[in-house]
Amino acid sequence: MTPKITIVAAMTRDGGLGRKGELLYRISADMKHFKAVTMGKPIVMGRKTFESFPNGALPGRQNIVITSDYGYSAPGISVAHSREEALSLAGDAEEVMIIGGGEVYRQLMPEASVLELTVIDADAPSDADTFMPSIDFDEWTCVDESESAVDPKSGVSYRFVRYVR
Repeated sequence: MTPKITIVAAMTRDGGLGRKGELLYRISADMKHFKAVTMGKPIVMGRKTFESFPNGALPGRQNIVITSDYGYSAPGISVAHSREEALSLAGDAEEVMIIGGGEVYRQLMPEASVLELTVIDADAPSDADTFMPSIDFDEWTCVDESESAVDPKSGVSYRFVRYVR
């Protein structure tokens, strides 16, 4: 059985994801939404994304890290060296959550059937260095979209949008 591949990302309207290993905006509601949609499911990420987590592996989820470094290891993770190996490590999971970064999104976007996006109503800052690969929205159908909300800390507005194909 092939698992459903879901891409989970917080991105600006022009596709900005990160800067210097950090999210562009830390939105508390986005962190809660991320936890709710990924809890109990395998999460696949690149090494840089994993290393951006302040406390290591995320609890309650199988953490699978894709890296080309064959000597890489860290507590609480499974290491894969390709997207195929990462999906294999997820075993018989019904759904696998792809959580970044940009290169991992690029590798798995063709296989994804769900986009679980936090769309931030802002353009990426000029020093953003990680972007979502181009999404052809003609291939996707919006099935759920929240009302816009404003993050009290950053002042940016955002909404949660789910697409399927």
